[in-house]
Amino acid sequence: MSAIQNFIDNYLYGLSLPDIKITDFVEIFIIAFVLYEIMLWVKNTRAWMLFKGIIFLMVFILFAAVFEMNTILWIASKTINVGIIAVIIIFQPELRKALEQLGRKNILTSLFPIDTQRNGEERFSDKTVNEITKAVFEMGSVRTGALIVIERDISLADYENTGIAVDSLISSQLLINIFEHNTPLHDGAIIVRGNRVAAATCYLPLSDNMGLSKELGTRHRAGVGISEVSDSMTIIVSEETGKVSIAMGGELTRSVDAEYLRKRLFDFQDKSTEGGRFRKTKGRVKNEKKSNS
Repeated sequence: MSAIQNFIDNYLYGLSLPDIKITDFVEIFIIAFVLYEIMLWVKNTRAWMLFKGIIFLMVFILFAAVFEMNTILWIASKTINVGIIAVIIIFQPELRKALEQLGRKNILTSLFPIDTQRNGEERFSDKTVNEITKAVFEMGSVRTGALIVIERDISLADYENTGIAVDSLISSQLLINIFEHNTPLHDGAIIVRGNRVAAATCYLPLSDNMGLSKELGTRHRAGVGISEVSDSMTIIVSEETGKVSIAMGGELTRSVDAEYLRKRLFDFQDKSTEGGRFRKTKGRVKNEKKSNS
């Protein structure tokens, strides 16, 4: 007992637990969440290779410090600021994408209600859903390529300005006529806003996702590309096969049928009922094939 008492008197005397508050737990949670999101982002982008390179350089600099290699340490100290700026420039697309994804998280939109969508109103009518579905599968049956981008909350005005303004009510005849071969507006994408075709012949960013199948052409890569930088829905009709695909959130769902497309459009419509519940469609989804390859 005397040995224990001596240990307490010599080493644990005056030891007290820190005063922990609720804000400390909140800070720990926020820091852990931010670090987890950063690590997840680094792993899913090209920044993972950069991260491994930085670790190698840190080990090399530590080795130089242990063996007092002063010249190497001097060079490292003079180039670290330039290196940080170079990293920001090189990975500007990835950083921009990460910030856009952060801005689309529900936690921010709930805290800061800056949504420009009309409260309690649908994005487009049921008639628009039926007209788009009808046009898409009629074009698919004759293998007419099409690229239809439906705007959601994030504005597509920058991409709209690359095309020709149309501003016309949606109808199946209009969509089929736009994408008909050898017509002035058939090349490029159309942007749908609400119940109207805002613009045609628009240029979209191509996805650099190396996981996409090599058999997919420019039209599919453009559809995936615009879904990576916005919250839009893109409908793609293949000119080679006539099959219909949907791109949302950087993911491509291939070879969908009319029932599945109509269901996704109704979900995208955000039409609320009196009880505040979103509209649901009946029926089983068929022939769904999600592909990143």
